[in-house]
Amino acid sequence: MISTKDIELVQSKWGENLIKIGSLKKDRESCEKATEDMLNELYAFDLGEVLFKPTKAAKIQFRLNFEAAKSYFIAGNDNYKEDTGFAFQPWIQVKFENVSVIVNEESAIAMGNYFFTDPNGIKVKIEYTFLYIQDSKGNLRITLHHSSFPFNDEACVN
Repeated sequence: MISTKDIELVQSKWGENLIKIGSLKKDRESCEKATEDMLNELYAFDLGEVLFKPTKAAKIQFRLNFEAAKSYFIAGNDNYKEDTGFAFQPWIQVKFENVSVIVNEESAIAMGNYFFTDPNGIKVKIEYTFLYIQDSKGNLRITLHHSSFPFNDEACVN
C-alpha cells in the first residue's frame, strides 16, 4: 500500500533532481544524463502514457512523451522552441506542501503548492497535481504532472 511518506520521498527526490540538473547546465552531456535518469526513475513513460503539463509551457502546453518532458527541463529540442530549461533557473531549493493526498491501493494523487527558491532567495509559488502509480518493483512513478502559476485575476480578459 502506498503511504503519504512514500509520496513525500518521491517529491523530495524530484526536487533534488531538479536542483542537480540545474547545477550541471554548463556540462550538456552530464545534464542530459541526469535529466534522463530523473525521468526514467520518477516518471512512468516506460509503463504507458504520462500526462505532463509543465508550468511554463504556452505554445505546446501538454507533453505526452519522454523527449517533450526532457526538453521542458533542459531545452534543446527544436520541436519545443519555447523551452528555456526550467531546471536552469537555477533553483537551490524545492519545497512541496501537499494540501491533500488521496491514497488508493495502486495509485495516489497529491495536490498543493511547491516553492522554488533561486540563489537570490526569491521564492516562486507554483500549484501542482501529481498522480503516482506503483511499478512492478513497488516504486512510485509519476503518471500525471500538472503544474501552473496561481490564478491572477488581473491577467484575465473578459
